[in-house]
Amino acid sequence: MKIAIVCYPTFGGSGVVATELGMALAKVGHEIHFITYSQPVRLALLEKNIFYHEVDVPEYPLFKHQPYDLALSSKLVDTIKAYGIELLHVHYAIPHAYAGYMAKKMLKEEGIYIPMITTLHGTDITLVGSHPFYRTAVTFSINKSDRVTAVSESLKQTTYDMFDIHREIEVVPNFIDVRRYEERATEPCDRSLMALQSETIFTHVSNFRAVKRVEDVVEIFARVNAKHPSVLIMVGEGPERIKAERLAKERGVYTKVKFLGNSVEIDKVLCMTDIFLLPSSEESFGLAALEAMANKTAVISSNAGGLPEVNIHGETGYVCNVGDVDTMSRFALELTEDTDKLLQFKKNALQAAKRFDLPVIVPLYERLYESAYASRHKNQD
Repeated sequence: MKIAIVCYPTFGGSGVVATELGMALAKVGHEIHFITYSQPVRLALLEKNIFYHEVDVPEYPLFKHQPYDLALSSKLVDTIKAYGIELLHVHYAIPHAYAGYMAKKMLKEEGIYIPMITTLHGTDITLVGSHPFYRTAVTFSINKSDRVTAVSESLKQTTYDMFDIHREIEVVPNFIDVRRYEERATEPCDRSLMALQSETIFTHVSNFRAVKRVEDVVEIFARVNAKHPSVLIMVGEGPERIKAERLAKERGVYTKVKFLGNSVEIDKVLCMTDIFLLPSSEESFGLAALEAMANKTAVISSNAGGLPEVNIHGETGYVCNVGDVDTMSRFALELTEDTDKLLQFKKNALQAAKRFDLPVIVPLYERLYESAYASRHKNQD
């Protein structure tokens, strides 16, 4: 099948999942066309069946803000016609589903019927979609999609609670390629690059937005480090990084916290990590936690959104209430002192991650595509 994938090309979870999905589909024979404003960070172009089409947004003095959704819908129409694309899969409701619907309507005028799958990832619902300016457009875009998926049961329910949705939302969770992690496990993992042998390595990976509660990460680490020598690795960039650095200085642990910025070598960091901290106030799925678990890393997370569906309390780590730094710190210290339990949690983490293995999840999307394509004429409006 010829499939167009629309996503954000950034380090965020939705872009990573969309890119990995497209590359996995290409490997099993589908022709994949990525359509976005720049090349996705994880996209390998020198692969069979993969194409990239850049959306150019011309600048006109008339517009205060350039209309990306208009440029995207036009690019979709041109690309679908030029390459005979059979199905459109958009990740994020706004502006992608909205632009996708407009492209569908333009194509219909020429007798071309193409189904659109919309995957909801989280902030398109809880942050962007909840804004009064966008709520109507988000509701419309979801209801006009031929199929809708959400990455967790939690996000599915949140979408129904927040919007007037009158169509089925199917849960297709995020995924990882377990085989890739198992192959890398045979490579050397030099912990001495980051810590002494006696130190426990904590890691946090995110876009450093307010919902990630990075100051909680630093506070948890500071409390543990006061009793047990440790190192904290912070991977990512975002508006809250300055606050995290400031708190690290105030708590006297700045020299023990390593801010690495955005990195394409996250797996190298996770392979040496003992405990992954993710105290988010919102987390539709928790892909960062899943990637940590695939690297045999115990996770201490909040109970926000879909995190309890990924991190199993008392087996792969611990799940605590949002903002409960006291309990998270206590659990973190417990694992640093009980090496047998930490080792068992690490082993459990990998096994639990296999529930979301790529060969398990990708066929779910393929069946969805086949169903949508088979009923494409019926669903046109």
